[in-house]
Amino acid sequence: MSPPPSLPPPLPATGRLLVLYASQTGNAMDAAERVGREAERGGCPAVDVLSMDSFDPSCLPGERSVVFVVSTTGQGDPPDSMKGFWRYLRKKELGARWLEGLRYAVFGLGDSGYQKYNFAAKKIDRRLLQLGAEQTIKIGLGNDQESSGYEGALDPWLLSLWRSLNQENLSLLPRISDIINPSLNNLGDSKIEVVYYSSDDAPQDSTVSDSKKLIERACTMSPALKFHNDGEPQYMLKMVTNQRLTKEDSEKDVRHFELENPSSAISYQVGDALEILPSQDPSAVNAFIERCNLDPDCYIMIRAKGGDEVSKCSLVNGMMDRMKLKTFVALTMDVTSASPRRYFFEIMSYFATAEHEKERLQYFASPEGREDLYKYNQKESRTVLEVLEDFPSVHMPFEWLVQLTPPLKKRAFSVSSSPLAHPNQIHLTVSVVSWLTPFKRARHGLCSTWLVGLSPNEEKLIPCWIHKGSLPPPHPSVPLVLIGPGTGCAPFRAFVEERAAQSVREPTAPVLFFFGCRNEDNDFLYKDLWLKHTQDKGVLSPKEGGGFFVAFSRDQPQKVYVQHKIKEQSARVWNLLCSGAAIYVAGSSTKMPADVTAALEEVVRQKGGEAASGWFGKLERAGKFNIETWS
Repeated sequence: MSPPPSLPPPLPATGRLLVLYASQTGNAMDAAERVGREAERGGCPAVDVLSMDSFDPSCLPGERSVVFVVSTTGQGDPPDSMKGFWRYLRKKELGARWLEGLRYAVFGLGDSGYQKYNFAAKKIDRRLLQLGAEQTIKIGLGNDQESSGYEGALDPWLLSLWRSLNQENLSLLPRISDIINPSLNNLGDSKIEVVYYSSDDAPQDSTVSDSKKLIERACTMSPALKFHNDGEPQYMLKMVTNQRLTKEDSEKDVRHFELENPSSAISYQVGDALEILPSQDPSAVNAFIERCNLDPDCYIMIRAKGGDEVSKCSLVNGMMDRMKLKTFVALTMDVTSASPRRYFFEIMSYFATAEHEKERLQYFASPEGREDLYKYNQKESRTVLEVLEDFPSVHMPFEWLVQLTPPLKKRAFSVSSSPLAHPNQIHLTVSVVSWLTPFKRARHGLCSTWLVGLSPNEEKLIPCWIHKGSLPPPHPSVPLVLIGPGTGCAPFRAFVEERAAQSVREPTAPVLFFFGCRNEDNDFLYKDLWLKHTQDKGVLSPKEGGGFFVAFSRDQPQKVYVQHKIKEQSARVWNLLCSGAAIYVAGSSTKMPADVTAALEEVVRQKGGEAASGWFGKLERAGKFNIETWS
């Protein structure tokens, strides 16, 4: 159900259902593909499931039935794949009758722990109504905070959708009963096929020794990554510093990494994000291949089912399109950290030969078993390998494993260095992720754990891409109010370094920085750096109009957080805001952004007697109120 490589033609036919999704982490894509599968099961004559960035929004008036599946990222931001589509929908020349005749439904995926819960889905729903489209059913809102995740809302919403669509157009779902009462006896076909070649027929590894090219080809071959492929890595960087910032006996392990390009400068700006493709544990990859009875040394080519037959001539010329199976698994299939989706368990049930395993898998795939599956799978962070090991009678063909195993995704980190200070390096401030599941099973973040295990100056190179973050680089003349507790200080280490370098050659505006951590002794990240910049003519020096303020939340009986320090320094904050300051907030996506925003609004109300919401609305529109958060 992956989107096709070219834009679909604007089909006005009433027999087509178009499903458009905007996904950042893959959940909205999974939900959209489920919508497509169920529509096909119901006999829909034509179903297309497309990412929003592979559909031309000017073709929307030619559609009759569209389902939108939209996730919300950060502080109410749309996913990257929705931004161009959304810009088009906001055009002023689109009138109130532009989408007349279009029937639509919107399902949002969000987290009620965020301040702007499901904001992107709500926005697109309102705009479609303004443009003359009609709702098939009311917007559905999935919530990650619910006991069974977003699927708790998706299941009943989908049932309502199919019934409503059937009432609108009987020919759209001629076999609707197969959706309402699905049979788990009809498997259907996988969407892809794998062509195998023995190692004798394949080129030597020397032909694909370029790691950059190898990664690009693997992603192009992967059905899950093919249309979300950034091409080959921009840089292959070497780890030159791996330093623990927190005390050895601290429960948190936060690292300072310095990655270097030995041959040339790295093109980046402060506020950018570095994306890293992590390596999976080779022993776990080997265990997966062995569990699935696969030949690690054979070569494969993957293509959409029903594609053109490959001629002998093209096979000879297409040697480079083949890849060793083990390499493909290691680079594209997340078998060691991601949990499989519900559809994975449904397909597993068809291949279970032990009756008790088949029954359990069918139960997990049913609406009745949804919460138990959530407890077994997502809450326990079970990996694909662990799930397969728990059901030893299941032997899924590799085609299905390729289609259903979650893709190995890049991980993004805020850059914590300035190119003015480190032209051929990028620094990162990374919290090493580890946790216990409800059943006390130790889990570890794939990327952060892999990075910690890299020794400085070893030969292993790190595949990297640089992307614009959500914190635009400020002009040297703009005063700054920075709020970054914990690893939220990462982008502001870059900002402070940049402003220090700028101040050598030109006048710069003052900076106030509010940092927070638990204890001064355990996790005061970059303490010496901040204190150095508070001295004399430093960027954070009070003499220069700046300031550095720390909240140690656990060093006294009453907890103190950055929002308390903001209120304490309300006069300084207000003075800087009156001088045209920009506000930047970075850190945890839970309560911190809302608490910090409330503290800033209180400062504006107390000092300026202003309507705080209007003040911050103006700042946001001027690009002077920026928030970057992560979970």
